[in-house]
Amino acid sequence: MKPGTPNVKTPISAPYGAGGSASPLTYTALSRRNRVSIAILPFALAIILGYFTYLAHRHDTPLGDTPATVDNRVAKLPVMGYNTWNAYHCDIDEDLILETAQLMASLSLADAGYTYVNIDDCYSERRRNVDGDIVEDATKFPSGMKALTDKIHGLGLKAGIYSDSGWFTCQLYPGSYQNEARDAKRFLDWGFDYLKYDNCAVPFDNITRENIMGRYERMANTIADLSQLSGKPPLILSMCQWGREQGWTWARRYGQSWRTTDDIDPNWQSITKILNQNSFYTWATDFYGHNDMDILEVGNGPLTYEEAKSHFTAWALMKSPLLIGTDLPSATKETLEILTNPEIIAIHQDPVVGTSIAPFRWGINPDWVSNNTHPAQYWSGESENGTVFMLLNTLDEPADMFFRLTESPWIRAGRQYSVRDLWTHTDNGTAVRNFTAHAVPPHGVVALLLQDAGDEPEGLWPPCAVLEWCMSANGTRFDQ
Repeated sequence: MKPGTPNVKTPISAPYGAGGSASPLTYTALSRRNRVSIAILPFALAIILGYFTYLAHRHDTPLGDTPATVDNRVAKLPVMGYNTWNAYHCDIDEDLILETAQLMASLSLADAGYTYVNIDDCYSERRRNVDGDIVEDATKFPSGMKALTDKIHGLGLKAGIYSDSGWFTCQLYPGSYQNEARDAKRFLDWGFDYLKYDNCAVPFDNITRENIMGRYERMANTIADLSQLSGKPPLILSMCQWGREQGWTWARRYGQSWRTTDDIDPNWQSITKILNQNSFYTWATDFYGHNDMDILEVGNGPLTYEEAKSHFTAWALMKSPLLIGTDLPSATKETLEILTNPEIIAIHQDPVVGTSIAPFRWGINPDWVSNNTHPAQYWSGESENGTVFMLLNTLDEPADMFFRLTESPWIRAGRQYSVRDLWTHTDNGTAVRNFTAHAVPPHGVVALLLQDAGDEPEGLWPPCAVLEWCMSANGTRFDQ
């Protein structure tokens, strides 16, 4: 039953003769009115119930909640693709974009699931044209955006563009505030499928009379209206508001992803800081709406191979959008192997379970303690094919990492589980009650898929994996 739907129960009929079956019935004016009221009541209830059910289905949200303007036909699963910013910043042009799209196909990135080629800031002229439209930079994009998106689509890929909810973009190109309808139509006419929407150049309060949520609502409503008018799928709206005003509590009303932190940098300290912050609101991610932990830095900066694996694993298992941000022509074999790990991507793109993994034990710190250097180390979550575990060694030296299976809420007591390593791609026997990953490298990760393998062996002692209030049928406690 949908929340808010009236709980109509079938009335209990009185037994025959209740109230004096032998007594003659007296038809007064009052009794006739009562009989008419009783006859009408079921129809009135049916109409009211039908109306509320219609509202609930119409908005696909609990009654009383603000209706979502987002059209849920797009981005059920987190987006995978490429974004130009981390690798190139403003140094972009149509040749680079097209080369990137071609490499996504030839390097099998598209086959792995990376299907969006997204252009970030700095693609336009500094001023709108005389008609008020954003215009692509004639030097950088001489063929025009429509010709470029046609070529991208011709490769079987999709195309993304960038704008801002303020007067200007973060690099001071035209933003979309008060031009939402004009710009959304422009992007759609250019052939784009996706819009990254930033949070710079905020107008004065006495102009907006609204907060970040309100500025994003303007574009979200415009996208929904344009989709309805055009009959085309709506632009995917990627909200780049850097975690301000707790977007994880409201942003799914308007877009398909929302940034949760400040910008990422290509170093381990940035990775652990973002991971730490996101550990406290993993609950916000599910189908059609995802915490965005920012563009991937795999292949960039001083990140080691183990750090890049940890970075990619966390972003993928936490269901963040996966947007490659490295220079593909110079990408190493190791970088491509990390980015295309099929078993990690299968969890990220799970069609049955849309939720993120979450910490079940912090490890170095007491549970629920924020630490940007040593975030939570022990994580688990559901998947279509079993329980997923992520073990993260935040230390600067190798470490053995031990956990009891039932520390995860997704593991059943009294059962044993087969263990699949999602990085070595090996089946590693059966775990009974406990598991230890030995010599996890500094800043390294272990990703596991555990599948139920039947009852655990008989005769194990103690009789409960968790001793708290473990008791026999005769009342004997085993935790004292």
